[in-house]
Amino acid sequence: MRVTMIGTGYVGLVSGACFADFGHDVVCVDKDRSKIEKLAAGEIPIFEPGLEALVAENVKAGRLSFSLDLAASTPNSDAVFIAVGTPSRRGDGFADLSYVYKAAEEIAAVLDGYTVVVTKSTVPVGTGGEVEEIIRKARPEADFSVVSNPEFLREGAAIEDFKRPDRVVVGAEDERAIKLMREIYRPLYLNETPIVVTDRATSELIKYAANAFLATKITFINEMADLCEKVGANVQEVAKGIGLDGRIGGKFLHAGPGYGGSCFPKDTLALVRTAQSNNAPAKIVEAVVRINDERKLKMAERVVEACGGSLEGKTIAVLGLTFKPNTDDMRDSPSLDIVPALQAAGARIQAFDPAGTEEARTMLEDVVYADGPYHALEGADAVLIITEWDEFRALDLDRVKSLLKAPIMVDLRNIYMPEEMEENGFQYHSIGRPHNVRN
Repeated sequence: MRVTMIGTGYVGLVSGACFADFGHDVVCVDKDRSKIEKLAAGEIPIFEPGLEALVAENVKAGRLSFSLDLAASTPNSDAVFIAVGTPSRRGDGFADLSYVYKAAEEIAAVLDGYTVVVTKSTVPVGTGGEVEEIIRKARPEADFSVVSNPEFLREGAAIEDFKRPDRVVVGAEDERAIKLMREIYRPLYLNETPIVVTDRATSELIKYAANAFLATKITFINEMADLCEKVGANVQEVAKGIGLDGRIGGKFLHAGPGYGGSCFPKDTLALVRTAQSNNAPAKIVEAVVRINDERKLKMAERVVEACGGSLEGKTIAVLGLTFKPNTDDMRDSPSLDIVPALQAAGARIQAFDPAGTEEARTMLEDVVYADGPYHALEGADAVLIITEWDEFRALDLDRVKSLLKAPIMVDLRNIYMPEEMEENGFQYHSIGRPHNVRN
């Protein structure tokens, strides 16, 4: 199959490379000349394990290419995917669909022969109909179908998620489009991947509902962690005990500083706004958004308490800035709330992140960036772990203690065991666990 992917951001680039690896001929199109030139030269603009090798392999095989010219690729394509950004709109929290609408206008101008136009971007219910209307208004005679095909990629595991997904969701209004989409995803039949075929509106809502539900699980276990601290229970054992229930499942039951990233914050907010505008308020999701925002600031308060009630004139070593490991994505990371709050309390910040430093420099001010975890610890009054990168999981604790002015660690990801830290002479603070945690 011949595929055009509009947008070379996270979703577009990963999807385009994986489709090419399936054997399809894929052209990834973007208006950013610098980005296209770098991609053509083998430079990958995002950090995603395995992506650089996957792109290089498929470019070499002639199945994947990059272009600035939509008009050159679309007329030859069986399907054109819209994979542009849909950030939260300033002021009201609705999804900003301006890039999607612009892509639809540009597609309309170059359609030639039957083409399936696929919205891969995360969009509110009804967007597929709006895309169809835009194209139909510009080209009444055009032969095309508009399909919803939401992505469910986890940053840091996107290639695995694309090639071995839990399901593929296709929202379409005609059999021709459904047949073509089944053919595009035919390589997944070997994995017996369920393909959920439904109407466009349902498909669009599935994406938002899935992310909102996962965000709710995270928020729930964070509230249980707070309760555990009050009653002397262990949130990790609570999570295990309820996660073994097949109706609940163990994923996304890890207590921490709150969710962040490119999806959950904007998608939960967009779902709230969509529900409100349709007079069907999503009150649970509204509470999730509010609680998550509040939690990030509460994490800074924990650091203040751990340091005796004041951070004035103190240096805090921060390990991890991205919203999760194995990505350079800083969007809505808890660190963006926690670090400024620590600074406002009088702290000086020395930070290290294995992949997010370059992006962090554009989003956090007055931070000293270290070139490694131990460099960040030098002369600090305490260490704060925000992101659970693998290289933070087995730090040399004697070395850590020797570098710190005081052996204080605030671990927002529960990487270490409390009794181990106490045995090593640390004042250790974690999330939702008593000191007598059992192995």
